[in-house]
Amino acid sequence: MNIALLGYGRMGKEIEKIALNRNHVIIHKVSENIASYDITNVDVAIDFSIPSAAFENISHCIKHQVPVISGTTGWLEKYDEVVQLCETEKGAFIYASNFSLGVNIFFEMNTYLAKMMSQLEDYNVSLEEIHHTKKLDAPSGTAITLAEGIIQHTNYNDWKLDTTENENEIPIVAKRITEVPGTHEITYASAIDTISIKHEAHNRQGFALGAVVAAEWIQGKTGVFSMKDVLNI
Repeated sequence: MNIALLGYGRMGKEIEKIALNRNHVIIHKVSENIASYDITNVDVAIDFSIPSAAFENISHCIKHQVPVISGTTGWLEKYDEVVQLCETEKGAFIYASNFSLGVNIFFEMNTYLAKMMSQLEDYNVSLEEIHHTKKLDAPSGTAITLAEGIIQHTNYNDWKLDTTENENEIPIVAKRITEVPGTHEITYASAIDTISIKHEAHNRQGFALGAVVAAEWIQGKTGVFSMKDVLNI
């Protein structure tokens, strides 16, 4: 595949290594205005840019019939606009808050646990996430996805960062520590005991590999997809 990397930071560089090892070609490394690049010879774009650039990057690719894989978080207030544009242009798009295979299994574990805990009123849930100090958004997109998975299957109706205003909100603690790829832990605590599940990334390779696998999978397809489609889970 011919790939355009939209955002050439730490994740972009990691994706580049894996893509090259899988015999793909990097056509563009976009760090500024995407409109100044010719993407007519690109098979897929992989977006790990910044929140302020993501919507423009994704929209530009869809309008030019280039499938887009996006792992940028912090722009999702415009997600529905991208979905509508993708349907109008018959494009192809995958957004994931996290492309790691392990994290996507963790998402499923989180949903399953939430269903089991939904009838146990003595337990209160909380969520903690830890990322590197250069991560711009807090909480992480992964943490929000986890919280939404709990909300969908329990009586919780919202999440709040650091502090909560009522018992129906999930408290999320976001920590930023130098050189930490990412840790997420969900805890159900009662006066009697505590139950927790945790995912800890050892490096960024899992995220990068998942993004490249998704880019390979989306070839020849149209529509809006998720990593559940890619991984068939």
